[in-house]
Amino acid sequence: MVADGSTKGLGVNWGSQASHNLHPSIVAQMLKDNGITKVKLFDSDSWTVKAFAGTGIEVMLGIPNNQLTRFSDSLDHAKDWVKENVTKHLYDGGVQIKYVAVGNEPFLKSYNGSFMKPTYPALKNVQKALDEAGLGDKIKATIPLNADVYDTNSGNPSGGDFRSDIKDLMVQIVKFLHASNAPFLVNIYPFLSLYLNPDFPVDFAFFDGGAKPINDKGVQYSTMFDANLDTLVWALKKAGVPNLKIVVGEIGWPTQGDINANAKLAKRFYDGFLKKMASDKGTPLRPGHFEAYLFSLLDEDQKSIAPGDFERHWGIFRYDGQPKFPMDFSGQGQDKLPIAAKGVQYLPSQWCVFNKDIKNMSLVPENLDYACAQTDCTSLKYGSSCNKLDLYGNISYAFNMYYQTNDQDVEACNFNGLAMVVKQNASQGNCLFPVQIVSTGKRFEVGFGTSVFAGLLILFALF
Repeated sequence: MVADGSTKGLGVNWGSQASHNLHPSIVAQMLKDNGITKVKLFDSDSWTVKAFAGTGIEVMLGIPNNQLTRFSDSLDHAKDWVKENVTKHLYDGGVQIKYVAVGNEPFLKSYNGSFMKPTYPALKNVQKALDEAGLGDKIKATIPLNADVYDTNSGNPSGGDFRSDIKDLMVQIVKFLHASNAPFLVNIYPFLSLYLNPDFPVDFAFFDGGAKPINDKGVQYSTMFDANLDTLVWALKKAGVPNLKIVVGEIGWPTQGDINANAKLAKRFYDGFLKKMASDKGTPLRPGHFEAYLFSLLDEDQKSIAPGDFERHWGIFRYDGQPKFPMDFSGQGQDKLPIAAKGVQYLPSQWCVFNKDIKNMSLVPENLDYACAQTDCTSLKYGSSCNKLDLYGNISYAFNMYYQTNDQDVEACNFNGLAMVVKQNASQGNCLFPVQIVSTGKRFEVGFGTSVFAGLLILFALF
């Protein structure tokens, strides 16, 4: 544990795929207040990055996948990027930039090889640009990779090897990382193993000793995390770089959008993982200290839900920087609510709800469908906090989400006369009807995410 109260090597991911983002200075202060000294970004937006100047927070910049071809084709483009996004922040009292993340999980099978060709050349050019700027000793380029880049045919870590379709490419990449003294950045998600496999042993996803261990050549594994990371260790060994440094780029647990995505299990997961980090025990094949970035800092209501409704609910904090559950970033088990974001401005305390005086319900389905297609209704889904609302509650929740997303515009609470604005808090039980925060004024270039049509039929069945 470090003096500021966090576990040594602990960082967080901060993404911006939200309709309303907290001001970067508020986020930087929130990290400082909670003793978190590392942050991983998904772009290099100067307005965001400069907020970390003088904070002592170590920053990982990101280069999105859609820019990989540009950097792979031209070293000059990489040099220009380094000058505009790295060097400019490195004045006395500036930003402590440690890594540049080239792409984000570019070899996911769902991308069908779209980024197979440009990723490695882009990595080499970015690192060369850093080197030529005199920064290569302090700032390293790497690639955030999903754990699906390696697999095991035997079901045990010792069978681990890089995926056959990218094996030659991965061997080149890891040897380059080793030569440049950069780490292998891997994203590991025990939750997804549980989500994708109904037969996955639940306790194996956690760290509190409830799982039946598996034996691999005399090595005992009682957690999915240890087994997964050591599968990577075996793959690196077979690739000829057995000692390449490994950093966990993303790891976390969502709190909505699935029967196993809730605050209780998230707290169980983080409590165990943070204690593990603080113990410095590592894994059977990589004992000792390791670095990890929790995913994620805040909920993001515009992420694609193609992987699942939980995608918008990975945050340790809600959209507005309010903590969801007690935890201890030092890993000592002294749980308390993390310190909330300070100085957050909200829109007026008012909500858009269904007008119960309406007797003709024929217009409700199309308006409900429209509202949820334009905003985030994932908290209504099975297993989520708003799953038990009645018919009117479901309608009101959807209408209010649309209203808040559109900055409480009066026209956003019409719905063909079905809705009205109220001053009384519309939240019900554990179901929060949010009041949106005031926009920071920064336009983030993100997609709106996947429309939320799936699952709404269950609402219509109530008619």
